[in-house]
Amino acid sequence: MQFLKNLLASVLGTFIAIVLAFVFLFIIIAGVASSIDSTDEVNVKEKSILTINLQKPVTDRSPNQFELETAFDLDAEAIGLDKILASVRAAKDDERIEGISIEHTFLQSGMSQTQAMRDALSDFKQSGKFIYAYHDFYTQKDYYFASVADSVFVHPEGGVDISGLASEVLYLKKFQDITGVQMQVIRSGAYKSAVEPFLRDEMSDENRQQIKSLLDSFWKEMLVKMEERTALNAKKINQIASDLDASVAANAVKIGVVDNTLLRNEYRELLRNQMELGEDDKLNTIDIEDYQQTVKSFLGDGKDRIAVVYAQGEIIYGEGGEFQIGQELFIRTLKKIKENDRTKAVVIRVNSPGGSSLSSELIYQEIQALQEEMPVVVSMGDVAASGGYYIAAGADYIFAEPTTITGSIGVFGILPLVEDLAENWGVRAEQVSTHPNALLYSPMKSLTPLARQEIKQQIKRVYSTFLERVASGRNMSVEEVDEVAQGRVWSGSDAYNIGLVDALGGLEEAVAYAAKLAETDSYRTTNYPKFSDDFESFLQSLQPSPFGHTAIGKSIQYFQSLFSKQTTQIDHIQARIPFDLNIR
Repeated sequence: MQFLKNLLASVLGTFIAIVLAFVFLFIIIAGVASSIDSTDEVNVKEKSILTINLQKPVTDRSPNQFELETAFDLDAEAIGLDKILASVRAAKDDERIEGISIEHTFLQSGMSQTQAMRDALSDFKQSGKFIYAYHDFYTQKDYYFASVADSVFVHPEGGVDISGLASEVLYLKKFQDITGVQMQVIRSGAYKSAVEPFLRDEMSDENRQQIKSLLDSFWKEMLVKMEERTALNAKKINQIASDLDASVAANAVKIGVVDNTLLRNEYRELLRNQMELGEDDKLNTIDIEDYQQTVKSFLGDGKDRIAVVYAQGEIIYGEGGEFQIGQELFIRTLKKIKENDRTKAVVIRVNSPGGSSLSSELIYQEIQALQEEMPVVVSMGDVAASGGYYIAAGADYIFAEPTTITGSIGVFGILPLVEDLAENWGVRAEQVSTHPNALLYSPMKSLTPLARQEIKQQIKRVYSTFLERVASGRNMSVEEVDEVAQGRVWSGSDAYNIGLVDALGGLEEAVAYAAKLAETDSYRTTNYPKFSDDFESFLQSLQPSPFGHTAIGKSIQYFQSLFSKQTTQIDHIQARIPFDLNIR
């Protein structure tokens, strides 16, 4: 009798679960249909102000937004640089847009992304339309961005952070000694900075010099832009940065960093006066995230196609996705592009600190094959270092922003060892094998001298191949490349001076040059890779993303990446940027 009761309960429970599943599925389908049928077009009213209030992380390409996300009113967790630039470009010629207001922006963008947005706003001003900026308190990057405006205002109790640039690198040698977690490091040549946090307790002079050189180059670029809108010269701005003179709003006005202090409602009234509105007239504004839905994100409107392939994130061995570069997706994408007769050239937008050396080589080879069919131009974003530069090296032409972090031509291997930690906890591993080096690597056992030598030879071979790839692509000798390689990180400006890139410019300049190489002036761009809009992708989009990490979180994320499956099991030889460079 009890058996029958249990059986009946199981059957009834299963039936209820199935019914609920169908109800849930019906709700999803109804929601999607409703969102598609009832979606209202964004209405841009006459005499409107485009507001830029960027509170989300900025990615080079807009994150894929699935219909299911739209149905459940789930906002994208990032905003794409491509959509921002397209919106500003469209607003310049849109007669309904009278001007732009930059408001309460807390930028979560890289230096090159920030510069690209600032340059777009500078171009917008050529239309004769106004740009105003207002914030309660400007961070340094926010002020650099806002300084393009005709007038800059701040809250009376706020201020402006002009303090110069700094970077902090965590050193972990003592941490390893305390915890018993060791990193077995194998490197080739003078590629010191990539692994010195595991070998030292303090920064080497060489690493300090290269980071200082990078910061100086970035700061020089920022000075040039900030000098454009103020009566301040570089010497005065440097003095303000050293003495923190702009940190109090009243003093920031006095020394000419901002134009005036205003309360929020006073700034609103200033906009109304600018628009010459009457007392009963409404101030029409439209946020850039809404406005971007009304504009095309592609460039041009001709019959030919220029493919823009986004390569953003760490390079891994495997499939890859929106925020990771894997050779499988990348190679499949390039093959698809070759099959399109209307595609005349390709621009690869690289924003990557590098990663798997094997995946980088496989992608490089596929790019070489693509070049037999059409021109390939590279546009470098915030960072195109190590593996990121590897995949770019063979292009017909390379563009970088002045503040792009690039170069870092070098290779290393790093293998975690937890033998001491395990023994402290009473865990011991024993191995059985048919040959001395059958178990080449285990995190539970130190490398044998022969295994270490074998990995070192592999690293030397990969580094040598890396040098040859760059030498071939840049028309330099291997010796010339080796001189500027050794893992050294360069700014885009310095990379241009030493021949690692061909020109300074952004994605639009790269697209225009690709069209020139393809001998077409009737084209439009098409973005790749293509991502499917399916339920599985929707579920994946709900998983944790690469955004929103604190400074500590980013350091942990970088440390974890060195322990990752991709690093330790599939391809332990890495071509990645020397450190997690967090510039503020």
